[in-house]
Amino acid sequence: MPNVAVVGCGYWGKNLIRVFNELGALKTVCDTSKNALNALEHIPHVKKTDSFDKVLQDPGIDAIVIAAPAVMHYQLAKQALHAGKHVFVEKPLALTVKDGEEIRQIVKETGKILLIGHILNYHPAIIALKEIIDRGELGRIEYIYSNRLNIGKLRKEENILWSFAPHDVSVILMLLNESPKKIQSFGGSYLQQNIYDTTVTALDFDNGVKAHIFVSWLHPFKEQKLVVIGNKKMAVFDDVAEQKLSLYPHKIEWKNRIPVAQKAEKEVIQIEKAEPLKAECQHFLNCISENVIPHTDVNEGLRVLRVLTASEQSLRENGSTVIINDTIENKKYMVHPSSFVDNDATIEENTQIWHFSHILKGSHVGKNCKIGQNVVIGPHVTIGDSCKIQNNVSIYEGIVLEDAVFCGPSCVFTNVFNPRSEVPRMSEIRHTLVKKGATIGANATIVCGNTLGKYSFIGAGAVVTKSIPDYALVYGNPAAIKGWVCECGVKLEFKKSKAVCKSCTKKYKIKNKIAELTD
Repeated sequence: MPNVAVVGCGYWGKNLIRVFNELGALKTVCDTSKNALNALEHIPHVKKTDSFDKVLQDPGIDAIVIAAPAVMHYQLAKQALHAGKHVFVEKPLALTVKDGEEIRQIVKETGKILLIGHILNYHPAIIALKEIIDRGELGRIEYIYSNRLNIGKLRKEENILWSFAPHDVSVILMLLNESPKKIQSFGGSYLQQNIYDTTVTALDFDNGVKAHIFVSWLHPFKEQKLVVIGNKKMAVFDDVAEQKLSLYPHKIEWKNRIPVAQKAEKEVIQIEKAEPLKAECQHFLNCISENVIPHTDVNEGLRVLRVLTASEQSLRENGSTVIINDTIENKKYMVHPSSFVDNDATIEENTQIWHFSHILKGSHVGKNCKIGQNVVIGPHVTIGDSCKIQNNVSIYEGIVLEDAVFCGPSCVFTNVFNPRSEVPRMSEIRHTLVKKGATIGANATIVCGNTLGKYSFIGAGAVVTKSIPDYALVYGNPAAIKGWVCECGVKLEFKKSKAVCKSCTKKYKIKNKIAELTD
């Protein structure tokens, strides 16, 4: 169990202290206020200090949880990472994109875990809503509306946008799996000059979805709702209500060219009763123990920070439209900001790495590759030039792709033949080689220890249990040879052991029951 120090005993820090103490991980609490520390007499076994430097220097502390004012997040997180500590920092990650990007670079250099406290991502109802959206139950998402309203807690160091809206921004980006391209924000300052008490932010996404976020700390009662409108159903998350998540199968019908709402009874979604904060804190401890990237990692924090920064700019410019550029480019290759490339991984020129992907240590990706969404490569994997790896593919250690390999969506590679959770077998990796030009169809499974021949074609859903020769067309479970394909991908028709491709006119012959290219 990692040992944790919580920095900050204020309004939210008390909750973090309680939860990490319940999880058995809390060892130290730090605050500059003696009164705040004295109020923790109910946990006498925990060390209390007013010195952050002592926390940094304590070799018995593995991780630091930062619940200080937002203006201090960047500096405290930076110091903690440089001191070799894992970091849990409450939202927002920082107050400028530049500072956020510096933190991201430090995370990359140190290899430490950093989690941003976007707590709604760990709420059972939000997790259930994400699953409902992903399986298409709501249909095409068209509009999202979120409001977070309450009376107080009023702040002087930040406005309502930075205090309340990060939660809603984070959830909307997670549900849509996309960042907005255009933002407009309007607000009002009523209590303190230049500190907004209410804001309304409009987000436009490339897929046509629009979202509105309304936040205020000048509201007579607490209200926290998120409404997702799809073309099949509507969903409502109400964090204040007893029933947290409901679906409404309302429909819009056109009569005499006029839209008419057809209402239906709501369906309450049963949600497990679990404390989101405890789930978030346990996730942080698990990420440290297992060395995995948190759900709300530094990249997610940067995406939210970019939206907040653009919203703040629009506020200051009286609601002007602000364009967000949400990609990171360098002279050699492109990496989307939601993705992560380990420090000792190498990427060649003109390769594109899209949303939520991770290239692990020691891996090499060649030139002109296209790496889709939610792809994991490595550690120590070699990818050749001009490969295309579609969404939701994991390529583990022991797998080699030669040039121009196509991996269809959600195809599966294994690298251990007889895995057991309780039996370590990474020393028993069986290597898989995918030769030049091979195609692997969507949802196909490649059992480890085999070779896929050059320009072979594995059909969608096939289960490959043995090596496949060059130019072979295979499909089924287990996969079997059903024919032969040209280098251009067209199926060949052999007559007397010879074939000419109808598309590109390349010539083939059958030799020893295997197809091969002739001069």
